[in-house]
Amino acid sequence: DARVRGWFLLDSYLPTFFLTGAYLLCIWLGNKFMKNRPPFSLRPHLIVYNMGITLLSFYMLIELILATWEGGYSLQCQNLHSAGEADIRVAKVLWWYYFSKVIEFMDTIFFVLRKKSSQITFLHVYHHATMFNIWWCVLNWIPCGQSFFGPTLNSFIHVLMYSYYGLSVIPSMRKYLWWKKYLTQAQLIQFLLTIVHTLSAAVKPCGFPFGCLMFQSSYMATLVILFINFYIKTYRKAPSRTAVKETPVTTEIKNGFHKDFFAAANGLQNNKKAQ
Repeated sequence: DARVRGWFLLDSYLPTFFLTGAYLLCIWLGNKFMKNRPPFSLRPHLIVYNMGITLLSFYMLIELILATWEGGYSLQCQNLHSAGEADIRVAKVLWWYYFSKVIEFMDTIFFVLRKKSSQITFLHVYHHATMFNIWWCVLNWIPCGQSFFGPTLNSFIHVLMYSYYGLSVIPSMRKYLWWKKYLTQAQLIQFLLTIVHTLSAAVKPCGFPFGCLMFQSSYMATLVILFINFYIKTYRKAPSRTAVKETPVTTEIKNGFHKDFFAAANGLQNNKKAQ
């Protein structure tokens, strides 16, 4: 798309490819490096990181709502060129959404540094690595129009998730965080709504590329399958008496489809044992 030509990281795929490769290499080498070393605490870093992602997600949420409202976007199907300057405004926000995916590689790096390798699941790595690459393609070919819906919904979910993660690092705030169990339902609803919204443009076309709609629907379907599999393993398996006593936080906190982050990032189990 000529409208995004010259934007940072977009003209060539190589930076995105190499950053993804560096991410995967850091996981492998990081686990080897930390094998015989004590885990890092990182509590201040986690507070700053979680709150920073929360603020960025809130900005993207508000800006996408305002931009699509200004452009008179159709919720059912929106093409790539009819909204004029509003399309450019949406594309600029979606660039930040793309860039936020490389920032979120730090989710996994924190796992490595805190020696929480059990949290580095296939689901976690698959989502982080693929999203960054997929959104490079989105920004280059379909940087506005129908592409707005998923990031808008995901930004809202991330406001909830990362604010929860950030607040949970502060011991005095944990008693107020009663809404953790609803994050799981919110994630799954997000995927299903995105699939419905994507397919609505296929049922009643408006000029948005059909192949892109099919790809996005298929990708989201993989997340639904992986997330349901994770959900069943986490919530439907009857825990042993010992597991209930020793790991109540992990059982409830592994809510994120790709953000199995809370227990590892915020160290609740370690804090509880230390107390």
